[in-house]
Amino acid sequence: MINIDGSFGEGGGSIVRISTALSALTSKPFHIYDIRANRPKKGLAAQHMNSAKAVAQLSNAKITGLQIGSSELKFCPGDLKGGNFKLDVKTAGSIGLILQSFMIIAPFASKPSKIHITGGTDIRWAPSIDYIKNVTLPVLEKMGYKANICLTKRGHYPKGGGEVKAEIFPLKKLDPLNILKSEIDSIKGVSHASNLPIHVAQRQASSAERILKRTGYDVDIEIEHSSNNLGAGSGIVLWAQGNTRFGGSAIGKPGKPAEIVGEEAAKNLLINLKSNSALDEHMGDQIIPYMAIAGNSTVEVSRLTMHTLTNLNVVEKFISTEFEVVYNGNIFDFHNLEKNLDVVSPVIIKSH
Repeated sequence: MINIDGSFGEGGGSIVRISTALSALTSKPFHIYDIRANRPKKGLAAQHMNSAKAVAQLSNAKITGLQIGSSELKFCPGDLKGGNFKLDVKTAGSIGLILQSFMIIAPFASKPSKIHITGGTDIRWAPSIDYIKNVTLPVLEKMGYKANICLTKRGHYPKGGGEVKAEIFPLKKLDPLNILKSEIDSIKGVSHASNLPIHVAQRQASSAERILKRTGYDVDIEIEHSSNNLGAGSGIVLWAQGNTRFGGSAIGKPGKPAEIVGEEAAKNLLINLKSNSALDEHMGDQIIPYMAIAGNSTVEVSRLTMHTLTNLNVVEKFISTEFEVVYNGNIFDFHNLEKNLDVVSPVIIKSH
């Protein structure tokens, strides 16, 4: 039984999500304690609980401690079986975070896996479904990954009610990923407004386009408007595409001008464009489990975050792949998180 401190490093729900996925993949049971101990709302939240539940269904696992607010969890995986699954978060808990766990192990089941999830599609501090579909999935496809992700209804905070369907196909092995610098062809995006006037989405897009057209790239932002969702909300997700993908996004909120939302997303994307790195900081932490599974991979990430450092340490507990992190030409010890808190410049991450 692997013991994991849930307050380690970033100390968030990613420790639970990564641990359950890799436990199911490697057939190694684990016990996690002090889950999110340093957060204002300690213990499992809805999306963390449902992430574990989705992985448990896929791997026929036995779990104890699976309830909202739980600070401790024991996970004993069985055999990966694939099939059809359905989850209702019953809140605006992030569908993207649930998919992050499910997507790590689903390709290694013996048959395709389909999952229908109801919850939040565009939530603060979590990857939107547009990011998963247009950044995460295309990067994984470079490793041989095959999946379809379909957004059928958006769900915003606090009501949720969004719906996403995903189908993930089996593969025999994951190919290594080796990209150091980006070669961008164009910028695309989607600006959306639900149960709000269409001009909200249009203004978000226009604001982002004004900034991004200075880059010289073709910019194409789709306008999406709907009036039959459970709650009101807006947002914009942008992505640069070429030999890789990276994104920028922002979520609207009451009292925040649509122009500011578009500007934030554009500036977020520009940071990654200027770094010329292969992956943005969010894809940088998402790719770690896949690099461990594939081995022999090298990527440059625009910014090293505590999420990435935490994921590196958690993955090591389940998979014997060795990681190397290079910053300013020097290899440093990513296990010593206190010394790495201020590292923000581009880094190269290798898996052997």
